[in-house]
This record gives sequence, C-alpha cells and structure tokens, in this order.
Amino acid sequence: MAVTRIFDILEHLQKNYKKDDMLCRRHGSEWEKYSVDDYVEIAHSIACGLLEKGFQKGDKIASIMQNRPAWNFVDMGITMVGMVHVPVYPTLATDDYTHIINHSDAKCIIIGAEQVYRRVEPAISSFTNNPKIYTVDPIEGQEQFKTLVELGRSTREKWMPVVEEMKASVRPDDLATLIYTSGTTGVPKGVMLSHKNLVTNTLGIVPVQTNDHNSKILSFLPLCHVYERIVNYKYQYLGASIYYAGSLSTIAKDLKDIHADGFCAVPRVLEMMFNKIYEAGKDLKGLKKMIYFWAFNTATKYDYYNDNWFYKKKIELLDKLVYSKWRDNLGGHPMIIVSGGSSIQEKILRLLSAAKLRVYEGYGLTETSPVIAVNNPRKNILKIGTVGEILPCIEFKLADDGEILTKGDCLMMGYYKDEEYTKQVIDADGWFHTGDIGAMVEGRFLKITDRKKEIFKLSTGKYVAPQVLENRLKESYFIENAMVIGENEKIASAIIVPNFNTFHFWCAKHKVHFNTHEDMVQNPAVIKRVQREVSKLNSTLAEHEQIRKFKLVADIWDVKTGELSQTLKLRRHFLQKKYATLIDEMYNH
Repeated sequence: MAVTRIFDILEHLQKNYKKDDMLCRRHGSEWEKYSVDDYVEIAHSIACGLLEKGFQKGDKIASIMQNRPAWNFVDMGITMVGMVHVPVYPTLATDDYTHIINHSDAKCIIIGAEQVYRRVEPAISSFTNNPKIYTVDPIEGQEQFKTLVELGRSTREKWMPVVEEMKASVRPDDLATLIYTSGTTGVPKGVMLSHKNLVTNTLGIVPVQTNDHNSKILSFLPLCHVYERIVNYKYQYLGASIYYAGSLSTIAKDLKDIHADGFCAVPRVLEMMFNKIYEAGKDLKGLKKMIYFWAFNTATKYDYYNDNWFYKKKIELLDKLVYSKWRDNLGGHPMIIVSGGSSIQEKILRLLSAAKLRVYEGYGLTETSPVIAVNNPRKNILKIGTVGEILPCIEFKLADDGEILTKGDCLMMGYYKDEEYTKQVIDADGWFHTGDIGAMVEGRFLKITDRKKEIFKLSTGKYVAPQVLENRLKESYFIENAMVIGENEKIASAIIVPNFNTFHFWCAKHKVHFNTHEDMVQNPAVIKRVQREVSKLNSTLAEHEQIRKFKLVADIWDVKTGELSQTLKLRRHFLQKKYATLIDEMYNH
C-alpha cells in the first residue's frame, strides 16, 4: 500500500516487518520491548478511547513526554482519527507551557514521567481550556494513561468501524500536527504540518539511508522536535528497531548495550563524544599514549577518499590498535550518524568517520518538515563543510543575497493563528524565506554560511557572521563554548566558556593554582592561554572579523539554565542580557 498519511506506516509495518522489538525503552536494567502487533493494537485502542471520551476530529491533543514507545502510540492514535498532535518539550518553563497549551487550544494532555508532570503542574491552573490530563507513569491523584488505553480496548467493537471510516476520511492535506518552535528568541510559534508534509519528507530521506529492517537505532533527541520525529518515521518505514535511550547520560551505555547501527545527533552531542575520546588518552603512559595520539591526530585529518595502498594499510592498523576500541565502547558496530541543527567541526567529522562512525550532516527547519538537504550515505557522499545535496522533493533556490528559499510539498501550511507572520516568511510566489544564508559548492552541495538575522554590522559598516567564528573558536581543546558579539561596535568580541576538563589537566601540569572555576577564569595564566587560541584564530581572519576582546565565564551553558535552546543553539538575547555587565566592561560603556 502507498503511505500517504502518517498512520499508514502502521499498515506498512504489519504487511512487511513482523518483529518483536519495533519500539523499545530502557526500564531499569532491562529493555521493555513492543512488537509491531503491539504497536498497532495500542495505537488503535488509543483512538477508540479518545472517541469514547468524546474527542472529535480536529481536536488538539498535546503530549509532554520524553522519548518512549508511548509517544508513538499517542502520535498514531491521535492522527488516525483526524485529531491533531501537539508534541511539547518536557523541559520548558511554566510560561511556555501556559502559552503553548492555551494557544494550541489543546483539549487533552498526555504527560509522561512524574518529573515531567511536576514541571508542568505550576502551569495547569493557567490552562484556559481546562484540558483533560492523563499521565503515562502512575502519579497519585492523576488519571492514568493506561485507563484511556483500556477504555479503548473495552469499546473496540463499538468504535473500530468508526475508526476505519475516520482513517479513510483523513486526507494527505489535512493538518496532522502543530509543532511549536523551540525559539532562540521570542514566543514559540505553532508550525502547522500536514500529513503530506511529513510523509513527503519521510519518503524523501528513505532512499539515502543504508540501514534497514535488520538495524537497531538509538533515539535520544526529543521526538517533539521534527528532526528526530521524521527520522523515527523513516526508520519505522524501513522496519528498523528503535531503542529509546534512558537519558543523555546513558547514551554510550545504551549504544553498547544494543549494538547500535546508528543514531541522530546535534553537534553538541558529537563534540562531547570527541572530547571524551580525547580525554581517554590523557591518562595513558609511554608507548600506549604515543600510539593513541598518533591514531587520534591521524583521525582528525582522515581522508575519506584516499585510495593509496599505504594510507589504507595505516588506517587498518590504527583501527586494530585504537579505533576498534572506540567502537567497542559504543557497541562494536560501524554506524551511520546523522547530524543537524548547526554546523559541526571538521576534525570531529573526520575523527568519528575514521573509526567507522560515519557522520553525515544535513539541514532543515521545522517549517520545511524538516530536511532540505543531507549528505548521502547510500551514495557514500560526504562533502565536508556542506550539508549535502538538496532532496529531490524540495524546490530550492538562493536569493540575490544568498538567502535559502524553498517551497513544495514539504513546506508548512503556515503558522497557527498567525497569518500575518506567515505572509512575512512565505512570499507572494510561495517561496519560504529560511533566514539562512547559503552557497552552492561544485554546483551540487549546499553550504550554510550563517543565519541572516544573526549577522551583525560593526560601527565601521563591516559585517560579521558570528556562528562561523564561534564554531572556529570551539575547535580549540581549551574552549567549550563561545558567543561572538559586536553589533554597532567598532570591534568584535566574545564571551567564552573554557573547557574546564582540559584546563584542570593544564593547570596541574603548569602549577597554576585555583579553588573554584570562578578563580580559574580570572587567573592571568588561564586568560593568557585562551588568548593564544584566540590569536591563532585571528591570524586566519579578515581584520574586521578578528576577536579583539574576550571575557571568560565560569558558567556551564545549558538548556535548563536558559543559555541554550531545546535544540542546543545559543539563545543570544538571553546571553546578552545575562552578561550585560561583562559586555559593558569590554566596550567601556
């Protein structure tokens, strides 16, 4: 059968891939596994339960939960009866929950773990629609999600004929989901995506994939974000088994446990992997340490397409001595890793790929469902510094100023309750203005050069692209994170978070004493060492781009503390407000 609505994937699975571990979740030390038949049965029971409770086609049903099989059960159960799924991050602030639930007109909320419920709880009294609330995990005083499932099972005879009629009535152009953008600035906006949007993008990325129904995939990026969601649809379509990680802290253990064949990531996750591999060599001694860092340094310059016999033999030797040990710590299998969200450092791409953990960059936005371009594992194409080739299902062009424009079946229906802003980003000819600046490499590969709105102008009239400079700064082992600033100022400057692990070793070696991280970032020797890294970067830049001043801060930038968005991007306005005093000092305001 042709898959034209998201829930059609269930019938496709039943017809082609009968397996016992379709969707799996770590539960303590064991994996809780659901078969294809379980998946289909529970999703239909949810649909019946919602109808029995009086919910109707077009109603908005929100889910607030971490990655788990129940997320998919809810997704399919909601959409097969023409209701609209509103997935929400489980780590938002109270005001964000209030805005999203009220703005979306959600009539029902399904919440996962108790810790998520406690986070949402302060906002509940502000929900104007008085939505019905179910919790997946048992919470005293709250109605459990399993009662909705059981209600559906007990009324299947009554409702299944209706469910089948409603499934048949759902059209590809119907609204399937409202996704609220994580928002690096301003209030989250509800992106309306149809079944056609999601299905077109899913089927558009299937042909580039080398994993299949024999593969095991670890999922840990939030399913409420369209990137991980569309990849999950892709793997379901292929019949691959999807395992949901216990948490971000258990990723390595979970990869090893299931002998994973791939996963999706954002650059920040891969940066952490890279740093752990680097740190692992520091404690070695003598010959072992020499061999380790010979392998490490060779990997950071790995040449994908070097067919020289001697070079291939060297990589094989280093794989036997070192790289295979890295893989063993992650399950032992070669992997396909897809990275999106922002650009990734070249040395990380090369190092992981040398160890047969092949990283392929892609690019897209929530508004484009999301993938616009991706490097192609099936063709073995990985053009470093680019996000790959444009998908065949995407209409694409570059504006005169380099802005990336798209339209077609993957483009959103618009922003919910915001026709005015929809008109601002989709022009009269139907082209969506992404806000990203790009260029074509070799006429085939898309390279993202910066965010149009993040580029700033110095008082000298020169333009600076901060994201490019920030990524270059983070290539240093001594720099964990950075934000480049300077709008309307004479010079560019930066707020820098040092890599504290690296500096702990460095300070011990150079007898630099400190008590706290606050002491460390004020130490002249530490500041001088970071200055060397900044000066090294400056030597490669145009004069107006150079980082003339910087301040070190002792904070760790995180989603929970507000410096990063849910997709781990810098929240610039928040950071500028937080460090207003430091910025004033740098510019002598």
